[in-house]
Amino acid sequence: MEFSEILNITLMQGFAGLSLFSVLLLMGLGLAIIFGQMGVINMAHGEFMTIGAYTVYMFSTLVEHLAPSFMPYYFPLSIAVAFGLAFIAGWLVEWGLIRHLYKRPLDTLLATWGLSLGIQQVFRTAIGPKEVSPTLPEWLMGSWAPHEGLDIPINGLFVLGLTALVTGAVLLALYKSRWGLRVRATVSNRVMANAIGINTQKTDRLTFAIGCGVAGIAGAAFTTIGSTGPTSGSLYIVDAFLVVTFGGAASLLGTVASAFGIAQTQSIAEFFMTGSMAKVLTLSLIVVILMIRPQGLFASKVRR
Repeated sequence: MEFSEILNITLMQGFAGLSLFSVLLLMGLGLAIIFGQMGVINMAHGEFMTIGAYTVYMFSTLVEHLAPSFMPYYFPLSIAVAFGLAFIAGWLVEWGLIRHLYKRPLDTLLATWGLSLGIQQVFRTAIGPKEVSPTLPEWLMGSWAPHEGLDIPINGLFVLGLTALVTGAVLLALYKSRWGLRVRATVSNRVMANAIGINTQKTDRLTFAIGCGVAGIAGAAFTTIGSTGPTSGSLYIVDAFLVVTFGGAASLLGTVASAFGIAQTQSIAEFFMTGSMAKVLTLSLIVVILMIRPQGLFASKVRR
């Protein structure tokens, strides 16, 4: 095999890793907001991703049957609706369940795990147990060939651009908006935040809902690279927790770095070994690094 062919294969594997990185990062961002900023272990986070994926599928089905001429334009709108539906679902879950379980991490874990099983059953009953895929617009199909023998999928480029946009928006909101100021004040010192007039209960609810909304966007992005079933989100929940823990639970920049490292390591390793062995290699590296640096790559100093 010539060097140019090896280089092209490596680049394509690396780009496949970028597609996985995009989904992991969007999942990790939502989880970092909920787990890293609020300390809530949300085992149902993957189901909010599935809500976003099913939203795109339902939009695709309705538009294909009722307004075929709108097919080239429905996808961006369905992403916005996926965020909105996951946001509303997250708001209701925080109000109905999570707000009663703060400072009780084990109870939160068990309750959200039960919630995830319940939501999966709702998906099976309402939509069906089989995996489904939306009909993507024509402009998302095909590939871009910057060099002979190197084909980069257009849907992967779109997902990467969407991920960059959402990541920038979350970082901007957290560090430049009034909501972000309230979140950081609450994380730093909840008692003092209450004393200066911040409604920490409302801040918690909005933060949880935004984290779930970002997971909905992850689900919408996921539909471009895979099919969706009732358990699709749960397949990514462990990887999402690894991304957040490895990067540093309270660091969004750490989430970005760890998602990139995990996705690229796994994707490139899969070319040289089986998928299972690539997963074992990735997990082993994470375990070794966490043994050396248990606080994660980018630990944030906060007062409790």
